[in-house]
Amino acid sequence: MEKETRYAVLIDADNVAAKYTKYILDEVSNYGIVTYKRVYGDWTRTNLAGWKNMALDNAITPVQQYSYTTGKNATDSAMIIDAMDILYSNNVDGFCIVSSDSDFTRLAIRLRESGMHVIGMGEKKTPKPFSTACNAFKYLEILAEEEVQTAPDENDKVEMKTLESAIIRIIAENANLQEEINIGELGSRLQGRYPDFDVRNYGYSKFSQFLKDFDCLSFRQVGSSILVSQKSDKTDLQNIEDILCNIVRTNGNKGYNLGELKKQLCSKVPDFSVKTYGYSKFSRFVENLPCFKIKNNTVMISEK
Repeated sequence: MEKETRYAVLIDADNVAAKYTKYILDEVSNYGIVTYKRVYGDWTRTNLAGWKNMALDNAITPVQQYSYTTGKNATDSAMIIDAMDILYSNNVDGFCIVSSDSDFTRLAIRLRESGMHVIGMGEKKTPKPFSTACNAFKYLEILAEEEVQTAPDENDKVEMKTLESAIIRIIAENANLQEEINIGELGSRLQGRYPDFDVRNYGYSKFSQFLKDFDCLSFRQVGSSILVSQKSDKTDLQNIEDILCNIVRTNGNKGYNLGELKKQLCSKVPDFSVKTYGYSKFSRFVENLPCFKIKNNTVMISEK
């Protein structure tokens, strides 16, 4: 029987509301089993009263940490010390650090350096350095409201466009000979680039459903696996070669500047991208077309 991944869940009560408890624990259970559950704060303060019953109901150990000095967050220090103690105990495979405080950025980096899988959780106000320092980062508002379907705002649209470009790049860089990539591998690589990526941020419950929102992708089922590829609606390679030949010929036998050639091609074929054809550089794409040769950044018709 395969060993389950063990996680330590450490919650900063000063920065996280008790109402998120269920969503935190449910989300971590998607990754493995929770062996440590601790919530940190100064329990003499009235604003943490909501955490007392929540900690009791969910078997979370409350850790008392007095605020010794005004303006200094002693809770952060207690969490960091405990995290390092747990790390050296060798009893867990990963950590879930729950806070909206950027002070845990270095802790997340340190834990990952030791081979730990780090899940961060916090509200949308969480500073970017902390979220990107984690292997994965979950927004608590999204976890609590994932069943509520809302239309994407303008910022979501921009993010979706960015994700679409990233997905196409990942497919081009990591696809097999059939220019396909396993959907699980695609999801892993996308999360590696954007640790706070979660399909629930966009109103979906499954990654496969999220991907189907992109018209540029196609899917193929092979056994229990789903393979994803970019739709084969790209301009025919022969077509591209003919267009390039016509552009170069307009300059007679003098050749054509490589950068200018690319600009002219993109004006005629706006969706052109060398990555569509498996290349990372335009020069490499052109020199592999049989009718061209490149010398000193100048493209000429080959005499072959």
